[in-house]
Amino acid sequence: MARAPLLQLSGISLTFGGDPVFDNLDVVVQPGDRLALVGRNGSGKSTLMKTMAGLTEADSGSLTTAPGVVAGYMEQHPDISAFSTLGDFALSALEPSETYLIEAAAEGLKLNLEADVKTASGGERRRAALAKLLAEAPELMLLDEPTNHLDIEAIGWLENHLSETRAAFVLISHDRAFLNNLTKATLWIDRGQVRRQDKGFAAFEEWRDKIWEEEDLARHKLNRKIKAEARWSVEGISARRKRNMGRVRALQDLRAERASQIKRQGTAAMEMSASPKSGKQVIIADQVSHAFENKPIIQNFSLKVARGDRIALVGPNGSGKTTLLNILIGQLTPDEGTVKLGTNLIPAIFDQNRSALNDTDTLWDALTEDPSTRVRGHGDHIMVRGTPKHVVGYLKDFLFDEAQARAPIHSLSGGEKARLLLARIMARESNLLILDEPTNDLDIETLDLLQELIGDYDGTVLLVSHDRDFLDRVATTTIALKDSKATAYAGGWSDYLAQRVEEDATSPEKPRQKSKQEKPKTSQTKLGFKQAHRLEKLPAEMETLESEIAKLEHLLSDPALFSREPEKFNKATQALVERQKKLVAAEEEWLELAELAEGNT
Repeated sequence: MARAPLLQLSGISLTFGGDPVFDNLDVVVQPGDRLALVGRNGSGKSTLMKTMAGLTEADSGSLTTAPGVVAGYMEQHPDISAFSTLGDFALSALEPSETYLIEAAAEGLKLNLEADVKTASGGERRRAALAKLLAEAPELMLLDEPTNHLDIEAIGWLENHLSETRAAFVLISHDRAFLNNLTKATLWIDRGQVRRQDKGFAAFEEWRDKIWEEEDLARHKLNRKIKAEARWSVEGISARRKRNMGRVRALQDLRAERASQIKRQGTAAMEMSASPKSGKQVIIADQVSHAFENKPIIQNFSLKVARGDRIALVGPNGSGKTTLLNILIGQLTPDEGTVKLGTNLIPAIFDQNRSALNDTDTLWDALTEDPSTRVRGHGDHIMVRGTPKHVVGYLKDFLFDEAQARAPIHSLSGGEKARLLLARIMARESNLLILDEPTNDLDIETLDLLQELIGDYDGTVLLVSHDRDFLDRVATTTIALKDSKATAYAGGWSDYLAQRVEEDATSPEKPRQKSKQEKPKTSQTKLGFKQAHRLEKLPAEMETLESEIAKLEHLLSDPALFSREPEKFNKATQALVERQKKLVAAEEEWLELAELAEGNT
């Protein structure tokens, strides 16, 4: 006999005074579901989760839960003011005999239960809320960005815990590896609607792209039909006015259908360039040691960073990643050893606390700050790598609308704050990019673009991250910190793990054992990440060039254009030659990559 759904949303509609967030939305969560909840920043993921938890009331529709089922929600900003310690808060819903449950969760999440709530950081509060939820073990868990503020070891513990639970759960996360390993179905919020696919997140992007292709094809067919009907209405209606008014009304319906279609949100138009170039040697650290309150953080660490390197720092929380990062960029003087910075360095810093943003400022203020005087709201233009651009236009490049320009920063979501900080960074020239936890709160599409930008960046990158997939795609060197020791490994996270396996295998103190991380290696693709992305994007570029060429050829087909507007004729001719060259180059590049891809199969 089939069991009743744990939770069901029926006909949910919700607005916040503007456009609908959801319109007649239906969602069902079944016993044992392991759901990824995905969507662009601002699409309503957290709002939907709060609606599931009964914390946000919809304008219409109903929420139904199975008898006796209470959805457990991990609060992002829990109110713990009534408690003395984080442990008191975490234990508040448990019986005294169940203390061991919270202790196990706290150990896995590296949470100090004795920490005073008055001095606890936002990350500690979130971990306390997560530990509380895991210990209570509800039949349905709603987890909104549970990996934020966790290090890789704690993420691994949480991943293992969730993989073994019998409870159903819904996950919002930016961490690809976490979602790939845990989810069995996907809920996708897109333009106020929710689609479900009974496959995990690993299959999401292929599914999403297929739906978008089908939408584009349907829209193209609709446009062609409207064009044909509009031509008929001009040429044929006068002779058959009475008989064909139905067809005219049908044309009006087609136009209304097109107008009602909601345009997909595009990808942020991020650009970043390293200019001018730094010297070849960017950082030379020699025998660096540092301690904090007599506790060694780094001991006898040496490193040479060359221009173009992508250096990732990984390790448990508190192992000294941010400390070492600040030492390497000259913001902190080590107790022992030396750090020499190269010539002509122009750093750009993305810090995990978003401290460059003042919550009471508006987005306009944040972008127009005068770098020399620190005065905010300086004019209505921003210098974008030496070129003036209107603030609103630049904000639109990063997916903010005009209404948000004068809104306070505290009104933004975590992902929107991250995008705003990236907008500030990318407006200025740099050749040394410092990224401390850049992936927190960013949606998958923006993460993809950021990875591509870092890959194409001409300068040097230093980054701290707990996102394993991000590290694999970006890093050329990984520095692992643990117990005051920092060790450099070639490659990203998976490369680091593989080299650790080899170290363990050859160590005379340890017998050869198979690690959990030692899995059968899949065949290596000949296409790198950037090449595969390029192969995917080239057809659209070629189609655009072909369209532009056709328009220019049509313009130049006018025999009187040269005598009537010689300057326009010359510009059009030059543009035509230029686009034809670009098309030939794009076709050759596509052919080369396609042949290389075929060699992989």
